[in-house]
Amino acid sequence: MTTTWVRGPIGRGADRRITKVHERTVLVLVPHMAAGTRLLDFLPLIERDDRVQVVFTIPETWETWYGIEEFTRGQGGLVLPWQQVLHHHFDLALAASRSSVDEVQAPVLWAPHGAGGVRPRLCSPGAGADAVPLHALDRQALMRDGRITVAALALTHDQEHEVLRRTCPEAWDRAHVVGDLCFDRMVASRPRRDAYRRALGVAEQQELVVVSSTWWTDSVFGGPSRLYRRLLEELPANRYRVAAVLHPNAWAVHGRRQIRSWLADSVESGLLLLPPEEGWRAAMVAADILIGDHGSTTRYGAALGLPTLLAAFPDEGIRPGGDADLLAQRCRRLELGGDLRAQLAEAAERWDRTVADALSAMLTARPGRSAELLRTLMYGLLDLAPPEHEAAIEPLPAPVPIT
Repeated sequence: MTTTWVRGPIGRGADRRITKVHERTVLVLVPHMAAGTRLLDFLPLIERDDRVQVVFTIPETWETWYGIEEFTRGQGGLVLPWQQVLHHHFDLALAASRSSVDEVQAPVLWAPHGAGGVRPRLCSPGAGADAVPLHALDRQALMRDGRITVAALALTHDQEHEVLRRTCPEAWDRAHVVGDLCFDRMVASRPRRDAYRRALGVAEQQELVVVSSTWWTDSVFGGPSRLYRRLLEELPANRYRVAAVLHPNAWAVHGRRQIRSWLADSVESGLLLLPPEEGWRAAMVAADILIGDHGSTTRYGAALGLPTLLAAFPDEGIRPGGDADLLAQRCRRLELGGDLRAQLAEAAERWDRTVADALSAMLTARPGRSAELLRTLMYGLLDLAPPEHEAAIEPLPAPVPIT
């Protein structure tokens, strides 16, 4: 099949097309929404610089994620066909997934697309009992044909740096501990809590309960479908609002229409369904209590200080000593057959506030500094002097539920 190339600011004849002359071109790799949303946090640190042109691409593989084309084009950036990208050299490529990073002609900056680079699971649930434990910092993930596929790794914690020393020492000197910009934005957005609650329609006297789910069948959403309905039925509407956060992969695998249909009765009864693109972080800032599982969104919410109940959690396969394991050890389990309102009240009353401190310390070793450190790293790879102004941690946009 013939690919039509975009008449953009790169390649043959670009000097006769461009209006604004720029010194560097940055490529953003968007293989799936989780990676794309993470990298969107990075872009304000470089894209306002008139020396830099940012372009996007969707890597072509033998399978793809539903909705990724619409998501990527919906950002308003210039999207280049993958085949065109393969014929051009870029000054920097940003990646939050291992997908196709070895194919681009550019120094690649890799960052995790969830909470940390060492995943909570030892193996994929579908890998089988005999699978070898892996994570994103393994040699298998970082090397192709005997060479390191990335120019730099943006790690969240010094412990990840030490893991890398053991699992792939060839990449150790390319790793930089920069903290977690996703979490820093959540913390920096706390002063906007009241505005987020108003955006969600949460009254002053109401408590907001966020139900957070990762994907796969052992997640909250993969469990009893009555949980959302029961919360809406058992919690007085004048005292509570309930919001649902689902992993982007759940939306991609089942389709937006199907997810909305499965939850239609709950949405019509008042459930605030957050879209996969954005909104879950602001909802966490606005929340009073959290029901979740082992996923990144639950770990971020608990690290913010939300009293947390676990409605689902894998019986095995969780990495010992990690932040998800800490959740399992320190958070109460939600008894689905019990009085939900009473359990929420008890969880809030008996919440151990040291859990948040422990989790946040595991999520980031450079709290509040991620924007500065990431910008320095990116400009170093671009061989450009950073702008003189400080690198800002931007507050999160107001959440807009799906109706």
